[in-house]
Amino acid sequence: MPRHFRDSDELYEWLLGFVNVEKGQKTEFKLDRMLALCASLGDPQASYRSIHVAGSKGKGSVSTMIARILEASGRRTGLYTSPHLLRWKERVSLAGEEMPEDALLAAAADVLPQVEGRAPSDFPGDELPTYFEVSTLIAFSAFRRMGCDRAVIETGLGGRLDSTNVLASAASVITPIELEHTEWLGDTIPLIAAEKAGIIKEGRPCFLSKQRAEARETIAMTAALRHSPLREEPLLVEARGVSIGLSGTRASFAFAPGSPLARLHPEGISARTPMIGAIQAENMGLAILASGELEEGLSSEAIIEGLSKARLPARFQVLSTDPPLVLDGAHTPDSARFALDSFEALFPGPKALLFGCAEDKKHGPMAALLAPRFDRITLTRPGGFKKSDLGAVCESFRVAGADYRAVEDYEAAIAGAIDEARALGLPLLVTGSFYLCAEATSIVGLGRD
Repeated sequence: MPRHFRDSDELYEWLLGFVNVEKGQKTEFKLDRMLALCASLGDPQASYRSIHVAGSKGKGSVSTMIARILEASGRRTGLYTSPHLLRWKERVSLAGEEMPEDALLAAAADVLPQVEGRAPSDFPGDELPTYFEVSTLIAFSAFRRMGCDRAVIETGLGGRLDSTNVLASAASVITPIELEHTEWLGDTIPLIAAEKAGIIKEGRPCFLSKQRAEARETIAMTAALRHSPLREEPLLVEARGVSIGLSGTRASFAFAPGSPLARLHPEGISARTPMIGAIQAENMGLAILASGELEEGLSSEAIIEGLSKARLPARFQVLSTDPPLVLDGAHTPDSARFALDSFEALFPGPKALLFGCAEDKKHGPMAALLAPRFDRITLTRPGGFKKSDLGAVCESFRVAGADYRAVEDYEAAIAGAIDEARALGLPLLVTGSFYLCAEATSIVGLGRD
């Protein structure tokens, strides 16, 4: 008898039975298996116009902003992001709004016969599908079932061989690139940039954020080879009067003379997003550029409304105010710097840090950045989902001159750090991992049904 899922939580438990790179499990990255799976369902990803987003940081925020703008313009828009914070179904949404449970389960029922009870030899390459491949296939099918005419799809890891790169996307969007996932993507910026640039499609535009020179050069080379018009945010959009506060980020945007956006919005656009941080002004600019040039005649009202609704958990999320408790899933040196800059701007003076990261992250540079700036530091593991090395993290903070306490039990560490911050009246930043942020959210008791 065919399997039936009672709800999306049960579906998630089933998905965890597949090879999961997010848990550090190994697989060979290739697209032939995903292409075959999509073909078996009649290529659901071809039933809507898609925008494909890659990058090292900011890609979830930019994806959400674009999806919200498209939704505000009247487009039924699917949004696929990762990782999730509390529940798997966060990954598959309608422009950030929850997907109906019955639609998700129906999409899973579409996919189930293609993978359930199959042997490795039934698939190209003689390997079973992965957790991310099956999740992506369910998302593609759910968007088709919901009648989406647009979809914004965030890559999981890299780009060139990412499971999402079966899309014949209308455009690619690439956010800032830095060293990450070096065991998979390469150990230099040009190598990683080349992997991210793998989502660029022949003759379709690529919208590019401000990049390191070596990353930009690599991406520009790929775009030229694929006859992809390169639309660069630093040359086409200028953010002015950026201000951040606990209610979000505000900025005014001016557009390069002669550009499509300048012709449509000669006075520029002033907008606000609930997402906090100066980097969010850059993300807004990139989202405006991509959506504004792809959707002919896009109104300023749609842009402003869409950005005002763009939210993502654990992207400098103020979870509570007594004491101020901020969650940021920053897990690279650059993203940690942006989180720190925003935290110090909003909360000058003494402050507390709770930090935990997976074992593959560059905790040395992050420790050197964070250690001198906090008065109380608690180090722990980022939950139980990903492998971590608390001893190595402690050594990085010791070398950085930190006075810290290490707590192996992450639940005790979270509760203890919050209690200490409250007793001392200190704002607390929880960072280093989305998984640690998820655990903190659960312990605080917010975000649960």
